[in-house]
Amino acid sequence: MTPETFLLGGDRPVRRLGFGTAQLTGPGYWGPRGERSDAPAVLRRAVERGVTLIDTADNYGPGLAEELVAEALHPYPADLVIATKGGVVRTSDSAWHIAGRPERLRAMCEASLRRLRVETIDLYQLHRLDPDVPMAEQLGALAELRREGKIRHIGLDSVTPEQLTRALPLAPIASVQNRFNLLDRGSEAVLDLCQRRGIAFLPWFPLANGALTGDAADALDEIARHHRASRSQIALAWLLHRSPVLCPTPGTGSVGHLDENLDAAHVALSDAESKVLDALQPA
Repeated sequence: MTPETFLLGGDRPVRRLGFGTAQLTGPGYWGPRGERSDAPAVLRRAVERGVTLIDTADNYGPGLAEELVAEALHPYPADLVIATKGGVVRTSDSAWHIAGRPERLRAMCEASLRRLRVETIDLYQLHRLDPDVPMAEQLGALAELRREGKIRHIGLDSVTPEQLTRALPLAPIASVQNRFNLLDRGSEAVLDLCQRRGIAFLPWFPLANGALTGDAADALDEIARHHRASRSQIALAWLLHRSPVLCPTPGTGSVGHLDENLDAAHVALSDAESKVLDALQPA
């Protein structure tokens, strides 16, 4: 049986299939969507469907995604875990600037606390390691915020196995958020390390950003017909089956698409089907 929940940081149970908020903002994760009014409905529907892990970031918008989460869901249910990210500054829809100085990280975390209307952020993830700042200083800043009660758990985004190994003695790492999906398994070694250490792995682009085509699409469609499911549902079911630490948080601005994604939790792949999917290669 595929486990439905994961114990984040050893103390926060979350349903493994969560919801990501990037798609609630405009193209390039910049500004509002044209149908911004749909965002609160999508977020509320996610919680109604049992989602207990919401993944957002301070630079989606920027700031807008966090504000939408608070607008739709505050005061938050006791079992809801809000994960956000800091360490990247946006100046346009295509400009991303890494900012890992301790004073910047503190300021970004405190701004997220205000936008989310909380005293403690459940999971605060460093969106990128700053190559110009020692890792010990970056993680030291987050560890200090954790000691102050402003962060409950610390996570990392887009790291190598070597970086994760170096980080573990510096701070308690509860999550990693790397790109990983059916057709992109470049972070397989990171996933294996997370599984050995009991660290949550939140794959971004869990649906391959629309690239499920070619031979992969044919295999997905055949398995999908057997389960009366969609191609996307099979891709999400594969992630849930691949490792008990994988916690996908697919995003959407549509209530209908949200329901489709969440229904993937009910798709039970056979070992034979999983082997077919395991053997797929990028198009």
